Amino acid sequence: MTDETIMWEGASGKQYQYWISPISMSFVDEPGNYIFVKETSPNNWIPLYIGQTESLKNRLADHEKLLRVIRNGGTHIHAHTTPGSEQDRKEEEADLLAKWDPSCNKE
Repeated sequence: MTDETIMWEGASGKQYQYWISPISMSFVDEPGNYIFVKETSPNNWIPLYIGQTESLKNRLADHEKLLRVIRNGGTHIHAHTTPGSEQDRKEEEADLLAKWDPSCNKE
């Protein structure tokens, strides 16, 4: 993971802090939330896919949406570990999906 971070806001107004990483980055084997994004200009991001997993390492190493994300201009992954329960991860995912409605979550 990198030191550079960004805050993503959900539909609820809650803020979530994510690390900014290249799309090819390897991740830790811990539960977390992630966003595949497209950088349209320096530090201007469009979310393409929002998800959660019990293992960032396993899920992001071979994600079934990765090729679609790259075809849609994906450049980075924003991710963070989520030490709470699966329910916590799913609630964050739903909050972000409700606000951002990313294109690759629909396909």
